[in-house]
Amino acid sequence: FIDYGAEANATVAALEAGEIDANYQTTGDTVTLLDGMGLVKSEVVTASTIVLRTNIGNKPYDDQKVRNALQLAVDNSVVLQLGYNNAGKTAENHHVCQIHPEYYELPAIGRDLAKAKALMTEAGHMDTEFELISYDADYVKNPGDVIAEQCREAGFKIKRTVIPGSSFWNDWTKYPWSTTEWNMRPLGVQVLALAYRTGEAWNESAYANPDFDAKLNGALAIADAAKRKELMKDVESILQASGVLIQPFWRSLYRHTTAKVHGLEKHQTFELHLDKVWKDA
Repeated sequence: FIDYGAEANATVAALEAGEIDANYQTTGDTVTLLDGMGLVKSEVVTASTIVLRTNIGNKPYDDQKVRNALQLAVDNSVVLQLGYNNAGKTAENHHVCQIHPEYYELPAIGRDLAKAKALMTEAGHMDTEFELISYDADYVKNPGDVIAEQCREAGFKIKRTVIPGSSFWNDWTKYPWSTTEWNMRPLGVQVLALAYRTGEAWNESAYANPDFDAKLNGALAIADAAKRKELMKDVESILQASGVLIQPFWRSLYRHTTAKVHGLEKHQTFELHLDKVWKDA
């Protein structure tokens, strides 16, 4: 294992030079680039994602009108297209994926610039500058750039700050508004419990809603996915309406290898099953 850092160019060069046999993951435009180099691609649909979460312990993100205004300024499908090269599926701002067994499909909410401006005006923050923080990995930074530009189209003042990944994670739960990568859990309720339940260590949004907690805890207590699904309508709806997250897409994950490598398939949760891997001489 060799760590070439967050920039893809060093890994691409190593593959071109024959210094390595495979990469850990391929993201964004690099997928097409490595396809064109004749490498073998492994692809898997996942519930891995990025979110732009507000931390409601910081003003003005304690105001739901501000959060909903930012949410309504964004077209998630465009973020997927321009920020992640369409390599995934559009998400719905509630952090439960279509492939999760308890996923409940809610009515689609589209971009609405007029409503976004009206909410922000009502909140008194049309002149406020919002700083959007992310780290320097392309698959996190690029979607953040697209979302920032969409918010500017709504008339909002947006400042972009990009922090090296080596230091970003020191304070990842404290930023007022930032992008975060979340990897897949097998069940939708698992991430919701980690990321949005009151008082949890990884609750980076500082979201605290007793009604949400009660309904989520009820869903967590049901083993049967079909029965758990019946409770997820309210769970997903409450979180979506809260505005604490803009979640543009679910990531498809990719890996590229040379033709000599066999069995090194990309896994939904980044597991490596090396007992199934071999390489031609």
